[in-house]
Amino acid sequence: MKLSAAFSLLLLAPSAINGFSLNQAKTSAVNSLKSTPFSYSDNLGRRFASGPDMEGGEMQRQSGPPPQNAAPPSQGFGPSVQSKSPEVTVQGGSLKTWAFSSPAVERVQVVLKTEGRPLDADVELWAGPDNTPHKMRVYVENGATRPFNTVVETPRGPNTISVRNIGQLEFPMAAQIDAVSAAGPLGDPERMEGSMTIQGGALRTYPFDPQVDSVQVLLRTDGRPLNARLELLQGPNNNKQVIELYTEDGLDRPFYAIIETPGSGNVVRIVNTATVEFPLTCSIGAYKIGDKNSFDEMQPVISGYGAGGPGRRSGSFS
Repeated sequence: MKLSAAFSLLLLAPSAINGFSLNQAKTSAVNSLKSTPFSYSDNLGRRFASGPDMEGGEMQRQSGPPPQNAAPPSQGFGPSVQSKSPEVTVQGGSLKTWAFSSPAVERVQVVLKTEGRPLDADVELWAGPDNTPHKMRVYVENGATRPFNTVVETPRGPNTISVRNIGQLEFPMAAQIDAVSAAGPLGDPERMEGSMTIQGGALRTYPFDPQVDSVQVLLRTDGRPLNARLELLQGPNNNKQVIELYTEDGLDRPFYAIIETPGSGNVVRIVNTATVEFPLTCSIGAYKIGDKNSFDEMQPVISGYGAGGPGRRSGSFS
C-alpha cells in the first residue's frame, strides 16, 4: 500500500509543479500590470491614466494636449490685430474653406488683407448642409492700410469658414483663419461706449479723434436676426471700408470687428438695414490709441498711403 501511494505521488508531482508554475506566472503578470501605469486618450484629446498611485485603480484625468483645432488659453479681451496663423492666398474669383470639426472651437478669427490693392470678398459661416447662419460682404479700399479683422462665433460644431474673392484676377488677397479663445466677452467693455439701440432703418455715426489708430465694433440683438451695414468714412461720402452683414441670431452669433482708422477725419457709420421690428444694439469704442503729435501725422490718408508715404497730401496740391 505504501508503494501504491508513493507511485501516485510520483504521477501527480509533474502536474502539481506545472500548476504551481502557471499560478506563479499569473500572479507575476497581474502584479506587473498593477505596478505599471497605463493611459489612453478619447476622441477629444483628453488623456486618462491608472496605476498604483490611484486608489482602487480608479481612472483619474491627467493633463494632456489640447484637442486639435482647440482654442488657446485666454490672453485678454478680443482677438489680436494680426493673426498668427499662416497666410493663404485667395486669387480673384476663387474660393477657400477652413473646416473646424472639433466642437471645442467656438470662436474663429478672420483676417483678410492685400498688398495695397482693393479687397472685395464674401465671408460665410457654414453650419451643416445649406445652412449659412452668418454672411458678410466686405469691401476695403486698401487691404494693406486697413486689413479686415473680425471674430465669428462658431457654437455647436462642426463649422466651416468660407472666403470667396469676388474681385478680378488682378486683385488677390491673403486670408488668415485661426481658432481663438472663447473665454470672456467680445471686445473690451471698459473702452466701449454704452450700448445704443439702433432701430430698423435708422443710422448712427461715431466720429473719432486722429489719435485713435483702430476701433472695435460690437453689434448684437436680443435673439432676432441682424442685418446691418457698417461704413468707415474719411471725408464726405468717401467710403474707405464697407461691411454688409447678416446673422440669423444676433445674440448667439454677434458681430465683432476691429477697424483700422489711420489718419484723421475718420467716422464710423452704422445702418440697420432691417425693418422696424428688428432693432440692434451697438457698442463701439477705441481699440488702439497712438501718439500723433505732428501736423503731418494727422493728415488724411489719400490713395492708400500713410502719412509720410508716397502720394501724401499735407494741405498742398503742388
